[in-house]
Amino acid sequence: MELILKALGTLFSVLIYPGFLFVSAVGLLLAGFDRKVLARMQKRVGPPLLQPAYDFFKLLGKETLVPSRANKAVFLAAPVIGTASLAVMMLFLPIFGRAPLSLRADLIVILYLLTIPAVALILGGSASGSPFAGIGISREMVVMMAYELPLILVFLAVARKTGGSELCFSLERIVAWQAEHGPLLFHWAMIPAALAMLFVIPAEVGTQPFDAAEAETEICEGPLIEYSGAPLGLFKLNTAIKMFLMTALFCTLFLGGSGVTVTLGPIWLGAALSALLNTLILLALCLAVTLLCMTLVHAVTARLKIEHLFRFYWTVVAGLALISLILVWLGL
Repeated sequence: MELILKALGTLFSVLIYPGFLFVSAVGLLLAGFDRKVLARMQKRVGPPLLQPAYDFFKLLGKETLVPSRANKAVFLAAPVIGTASLAVMMLFLPIFGRAPLSLRADLIVILYLLTIPAVALILGGSASGSPFAGIGISREMVVMMAYELPLILVFLAVARKTGGSELCFSLERIVAWQAEHGPLLFHWAMIPAALAMLFVIPAEVGTQPFDAAEAETEICEGPLIEYSGAPLGLFKLNTAIKMFLMTALFCTLFLGGSGVTVTLGPIWLGAALSALLNTLILLALCLAVTLLCMTLVHAVTARLKIEHLFRFYWTVVAGLALISLILVWLGL
């Protein structure tokens, strides 16, 4: 019986909370807020708040067309693989002090899991056989190389600051360290790394001005040009999920997560209230970060050329992360 309950608990974590269903619902809601606030900034009414969810379910009901020249297996498997990797990533984030999955090297695993959706997009685009997709996947590879270096440097700075010479890559230990010493954002040596992370988020999600790989007005969605129906819906869902996961990761690394503990009432009631409050606090923080680093930037900037994007990340953003890494390595 104990094994059955444990298996059911694991299945609940993967499929419902904090797994696929939870991250999908929150991701689509954040995407709706992003579009609505962006419209208001541009003096437009904008779509309904749930428009991304409407679009996703509409795509699920549309016919899936596979080009005759496409590799059908890879073409259809790519969006599923990308979605699965993002759902697994959420299990490593400690929403209320603990995570369903926890390792000594959470950040390293998360780095790999974040790479899988981009690789899936490249594989799906290359399998479609479209020349527009070929241009898009070449841009996607350049964008990946551009933001991966700053992201690695940010992770190293956080690991050094919270773990000393041992380098702490465990998210639970990072959250526990911040509960004792305060959020990393309030440590002056980590402010450049936090800024670098804020620049990495829109590139990882693929929002303007860092959407050169899809660029609707130039290469007609690039790798997604031949996708339709449910596979296209999954790729759109991946973008919404990454919007939530990347902002949640920033909140975990630099704002200490949510960290509320409720002790009033029975144990089960206290645990339920704690989970609810921590989730609401995390969602509020994620919304604030989304509006700051994606919606605002989208509203005031135009799409960057691919060479400008690469140069920006390997000079300015990587430089900010490197400054923090050097400062914390010196013990400051």
